[in-house]
Formats: sequence, C-alpha cells, structure tokens
Amino acid sequence: MWSDLFYPDNPKRREELIRKSQEFKDLMKSNFYATNQLIDVMNEQLSCSFQHIEMNEAASLQENCNVMIDCMQKIQEVVEKIDKELKEKLEPTLYEKLLNLSLFPEDFKLVSKVVEGVCGVATVGSTTLGGLLIDKGVILAKITNKFVKIVVGTLASLGLAVVFLGIDMIVEAILGSIERDNLEKAPKEYDDALNEFEPASLEYQYNITYAKVKIEGINK
Repeated sequence: MWSDLFYPDNPKRREELIRKSQEFKDLMKSNFYATNQLIDVMNEQLSCSFQHIEMNEAASLQENCNVMIDCMQKIQEVVEKIDKELKEKLEPTLYEKLLNLSLFPEDFKLVSKVVEGVCGVATVGSTTLGGLLIDKGVILAKITNKFVKIVVGTLASLGLAVVFLGIDMIVEAILGSIERDNLEKAPKEYDDALNEFEPASLEYQYNITYAKVKIEGINK
C-alpha cells in the first residue's frame, strides 16, 4: 500500500487488526452456533418454531449483530411470557424452587400445568427448561445489550463497522476517513471492544451448553 511509505508502522497495525477482527469473527460464529443450539432445545421442549440463524461473512458486523438481536428478542419474548404466567399462578416458594431447580416430584405436576398453558407441553424437560431460561434471563439480556452496543453504541467505530468485510476494507476505511493518530488508536478500540464482548459471549455460550446438557440428562 502507498500509505506504508508514509506510515511505516502500518503493516504492524494491519496485522494487529487482522488478528483482532478474526477474534470478533470467531466469537460471533460461536454465538450463532450457541443460539442455534438454544433454538433446537426450545423448539423441542417448548413447542417453539424458531428458525436457525446464519452468520453472513459478506455482511458487516452490525448487520450480523442485527440478526442476533432480532432472534434474541423473540426468544426473550417467549421467556418473559412463561415467566409472567408462572409468577401469576405459582406460590412464591414454588416459583423460587423452580428457578433453583429444587422442585420435588410432586411439584412438577403443578408447575407443568402452567408451562403447558403457555407452551402446549407439560414434561419435566419443558418445565426445567422454562426455569433455566428464566433464571438465566439476565444472560440473554446481557448478550443482547452487547450486540446493541456494537450496532449503535461506543463499539460501532469505523473499523469495527466493517470488520466482517475484510481487512483491506477496514484499512482503506480507516486510512481514507480518519487521521493518523486515530489510526493508531484502532487496535486499542478493538481491545476495548473485545474486553467487553468476549466475557459476555463466553458466559452466554456456557449457559446455553449447560441448559442443553441438563435437558439431555433429564430425557435419558
């Protein structure tokens, strides 16, 4: 690149941006995969009809985040509906037992009736999943907020905006649109974004895996 003649540190910065943008891609791929696992479990246990989502590497980071946000909002609507019904129809102690996964066998019959009224199914698996999703609702909200922040908030810097479109476009966008001192800040912007996004993503993925394993254990 001609700019390398004027800014000899650019190749090093470019390598940093390539590595950090790949970290974002890997996290997003894992988040899409985890979400599809959650969709499968909810479709099976709660009679939902969610469609799998796909990450589009030809689209921007924001566009892929919007796909996730739309899906997560639909999932949260189902969870909130179940939660509302359970809160209204269960004794507070029984509701707490559900969230703590400490229901006695005789408790499941009562709780399952409420779950059946919302989802049309009444099994130990569906009841347990309902409790898990409500209990982990803050995790769903947290990862959704991170996606929103990338799209419209402080993480939506110029470089991050085009992270899925290829490193050449990232560098071109930065070099063509902002001055050198801002170009030098780009790797730090990635680090700051990753420091926020990575732990929320890993927590989200872990909790979905936990719920999936829990339900599979019940169904054996």
